[in-house]
Amino acid sequence: MCHTPDSTMKDAKKRPPTNLREELFHLPNLLTYGRILVIPLVVYIILEHPTPRGGFYAAALFGLAAITDFLDGWLARNMKLESVIGKFLDPLADKLIVMACFVCLVQIERIPAWLVVVLLAREISITGLRSVASTEGLSVDVIQAGKLKTALQLIGLVGLLIGFRYPFNFLFATYEVDFTGFGLILIYLSLVFSLVSGGSYFLSFFRALDERNRAARTTTG
Repeated sequence: MCHTPDSTMKDAKKRPPTNLREELFHLPNLLTYGRILVIPLVVYIILEHPTPRGGFYAAALFGLAAITDFLDGWLARNMKLESVIGKFLDPLADKLIVMACFVCLVQIERIPAWLVVVLLAREISITGLRSVASTEGLSVDVIQAGKLKTALQLIGLVGLLIGFRYPFNFLFATYEVDFTGFGLILIYLSLVFSLVSGGSYFLSFFRALDERNRAARTTTG
């Protein structure tokens, strides 16, 4: 749902001016830098070492990046270290590593190209929508479907990065886990929630924009 962020803007005005140089070295931001710097290494491993061991290393690095994503947000809130730099770089780092992994997985033929195109188009569209909403003085809340989409994508990508069948023993029998198949199922599910949440974002934005315009006409009338 969209709303006019008057209270958010007032809170921002009350905030004391921040020191950009100090913000650069806040612990949450350092974790975000690390997440960005690890992207070339993950890309290299995926493309140059598409082996069981390489898949494990790539999945481990990606999983570590996902953990630092949660950790830097938690630290920023609890240590009162939220910053303009962090608000910009944190979501950027998330999108960069996810997009990089998707593109590389297309290259090694673990995921269909059309699926990645649709997912990335959705992300670009929503990013553009949020930019326009900010310019217009509106904000778009994150709905539950969007959060579920993110969780499914992260877990699905770990499965696709591992990318091989692994046997395990259970109750005196041997089974195989197809991590590629498991990951693809989760990514397809994330596609459904991506489209649902994306549609909801657009509907909420245009509804809020229409309400604001009607209120403006009523005031001037």
